[in-house]
Amino acid sequence: MASKSNKGEILAKFFDDGEYTALFADGAVSAACGYAAGQQAYAVYQNGEAVTVKDVEKNIKVLEMAAQTGCPVVTFYNSVGAKLAEGLDVLTASAKLNATIAKVSGVVPQVAVVLGVCGGTSALSAANADVCIMAEGAELFFTAPFTSAAKGDKVADAGSAAAAAKAGVASIVAADAAEAAEKAAHIVGLLPANNLTGPAIFEFEQPTAVLAAGAEPAKAAAAVIDKDSAVELYAGFGKSVYTAFATIGGNAVGVVATGKQLCHNCVAKASRFVRLCDAFSVPVVTIVDTEGFVPSVTDDVAGGIREAARLAATYADATTAKVAVLAGKAVGPVYTTLAAADLRIAVTGCTVSALEPSAAVSVLYGFIPFLYLTALALGMNAIILGIFAAYFVNTGTSLLVYFAGILPHGVFELSALLLAFACGFLLCKRTTQYVRKNTKGMMKPLMLDLLRVFVMHILPLL
Repeated sequence: MASKSNKGEILAKFFDDGEYTALFADGAVSAACGYAAGQQAYAVYQNGEAVTVKDVEKNIKVLEMAAQTGCPVVTFYNSVGAKLAEGLDVLTASAKLNATIAKVSGVVPQVAVVLGVCGGTSALSAANADVCIMAEGAELFFTAPFTSAAKGDKVADAGSAAAAAKAGVASIVAADAAEAAEKAAHIVGLLPANNLTGPAIFEFEQPTAVLAAGAEPAKAAAAVIDKDSAVELYAGFGKSVYTAFATIGGNAVGVVATGKQLCHNCVAKASRFVRLCDAFSVPVVTIVDTEGFVPSVTDDVAGGIREAARLAATYADATTAKVAVLAGKAVGPVYTTLAAADLRIAVTGCTVSALEPSAAVSVLYGFIPFLYLTALALGMNAIILGIFAAYFVNTGTSLLVYFAGILPHGVFELSALLLAFACGFLLCKRTTQYVRKNTKGMMKPLMLDLLRVFVMHILPLL
């Protein structure tokens, strides 16, 4: 669905005071430059017509100019596609455009704003941007929804902004074209102009919320960042992780806050966001409070382990400032992955452990009750030996006589005692496992093994 707003209205919403300088005015693609949120920026605008080779070359030229001058680029997408009459030439130009987008990536911020139809190669270009904003009535797809439906692959809301958000392509969904342009300007203002400049400083209000363990990710973030400063990204994707640009003390930061359990989509979302922050040296604040990664083989197969490893590497490789706030649980792999920071702040009452404490207690508790009998037998033998030693000392008899008396027999008895203790320990362990798991068929072979050890090794030593 094409945007109902015209170019003048959209650019007036994007540029400060509606003032800008036109660079390319004719054709399906036009361009302009000006200031957005106080930041010098370039804008490329598609008017809904089919694009030609010259139109694509305009886009490439603007990207190259932006890289040379160190200014962000915002592209407003709305096109029915390439002009078929130009054949392979326009396809070659589109390939060059995507190569330029990749080349400029990480040099200056790129924001895609989808206002109308954005399909095929244009969808690829929009998804390659650092931030992709969509108006609710816009469409983004590789395969046109009506084509898929004709082949029996009919999906509700296919190609819509909601579907793009759910797939993790659309970072922000706006109500209409005007709001999308305003949000693009806000993002441009939050991000540095390029990878060599620092983030801007903003006026701010102190947060009023209180950080508490177990809080929802968005609420946990609100307790740390400046009041009403957050711009959430990827709200419809990987919902157990919260990612947003915000300010702390007026300084622009990226915020990652974890939820109850982290699936592969949640982890991929966090990884992409941290890479974006690192590209432009935006500090990253990670609020950790989660039970861990989803305990599911299905999620592992879907990429859970792969994405977790990638996230760990992303945090480790990131050279931007990193702060980890340990607000609740940070156990095992979660701590290893998310707490790779320059500064770690532990909130009173948080849990940091190599193993879930309840699991550790459960494991230890399983061994303790059944060790009493074995320990008692060992202790009784020690008491008997101690009593005889005390008797010899009290009667004035030399301890050499005592040791000479017990040595021949003690060599074998002590060895048998230690072996018996080892067998008792093994019995305790296996019995505990049997009691807790009720595994059938385990006790009989276990008792036979212990009997064989007793007869063959312990009895001959007695």
